[in-house]
Amino acid sequence: MPATAFIRPDAIRAQFSRAMSEMYKQEVPLYGALLALVANTNEAVLAEQPALRQALERGAELERLGAERHGAIRVGTAQELATLARLFAVMGMAPVGYYDLTPAGVPVHSTAFRAVHEASLAVSPFRVFTSLLRLELIGNAELRETAAGILAARQIFTEPALALIAQHEQAGGLNESEAEAFVREALETFRWHPRATVSAAQYQALHDQHRLIADVVAFKGPHINHLTPRTLDIDRIQQGMPAAGITPKAVIEGPPPRRQPILLRQTSFKALQEKVAFSDQTGAEGSHTARFGEIEQRGAALTPAGRALYDRLLDTSREALAGVPSEGNAAEYMRLLGEHFSEFPDDLAQLRQQNLAWFRYFLTEQGEAAGPRAGTLDELIGAGLVGYAPIVYEDFLPVSAAGIFQSNLGEGAQSDYGQNANQAQFEAALGRPVIDEMGLYEATQQRSIEHCLARFKAPA
Repeated sequence: MPATAFIRPDAIRAQFSRAMSEMYKQEVPLYGALLALVANTNEAVLAEQPALRQALERGAELERLGAERHGAIRVGTAQELATLARLFAVMGMAPVGYYDLTPAGVPVHSTAFRAVHEASLAVSPFRVFTSLLRLELIGNAELRETAAGILAARQIFTEPALALIAQHEQAGGLNESEAEAFVREALETFRWHPRATVSAAQYQALHDQHRLIADVVAFKGPHINHLTPRTLDIDRIQQGMPAAGITPKAVIEGPPPRRQPILLRQTSFKALQEKVAFSDQTGAEGSHTARFGEIEQRGAALTPAGRALYDRLLDTSREALAGVPSEGNAAEYMRLLGEHFSEFPDDLAQLRQQNLAWFRYFLTEQGEAAGPRAGTLDELIGAGLVGYAPIVYEDFLPVSAAGIFQSNLGEGAQSDYGQNANQAQFEAALGRPVIDEMGLYEATQQRSIEHCLARFKAPA
């Protein structure tokens, strides 16, 4: 390969995802056990459900199932966030969506860096849910200033990583050796550092404000706090985790079990207590709890109408519970979810007819063999010439994200932040606007429709 030939961003992203997974397995061995459980479960589900296997193959989902990963990272300053945006751009990842987690008592707002075109997602669906700490929500002015000073003094990116990002921006890409160096250097930002940059007393003060604040502020780098493989049956995973020596969180976040999965369901194992050395200690005398393993099951992306219905039913279920879902009320919460979500159609034809989900349209075998003919999309579907499958949801749910964070941060932290959405502030820190995910799903659906209709047009 010529030295000047650029490596595709999708290929760099896939390489980075594999490297991140290997690093996290070494840092958190329990994650390796989780991957094995997910792989075995997926294999069993595919053997039991040949129709599901066929649908995944048709939608190019089967090939990427084992490579499905998302990670999460939390940064402390606008500069860190803006530089992460530049780093992810090297891998073809753009900020999609705005998430405000403050109503759930988590002092961050977030976006998801991911690929935006279905062809790129098919190569590597790797995403990173990226949160920015909101220092202005720290009520103690002295502690707020201390935290700001600590964050201002650190550099979470290596000099070679910054140089390669700048080179990518100037040259328009990286060659093979440069891409390998970029992955190696970028990985350092996400690595765990057991030595804290604060004293034990400073850590405790930050921790007492909110455990997440301590996690963001007290270390040399932000460290990836979880990676997430994709399963085809999250309920089976939840039941199987204890036998594999893994303690699951009490409640699966997201919608209840369905024949036709929608959006995103998530669970995790409890965060690990890890030994750390504070700046005023000679050895690893302290501890910190932050990193965990998560599992996700992805379903259909919902249209604005579908998402409004989902949000209403979720809110109704939680109001009926009259409390936060927890180990003590998990069974009751799942019962309430099932009861209220009975209103949500659980049939692909109904989801399409009621415009509740986004779909990818494709030519059937009969359609591939057919000649030109007039007809609307619905008429072509009725004639068996065009089929459809739901577009996989590639994004996140703020209530679910907050539930995962809270279950692994524990109780006892300040958590009354009210409604504090501020997308303009987040985008100013990011240095660019976030992309509306609904527009991406609509564009994917429209491209598939146009491809199918073009097949039946008579030549000019």
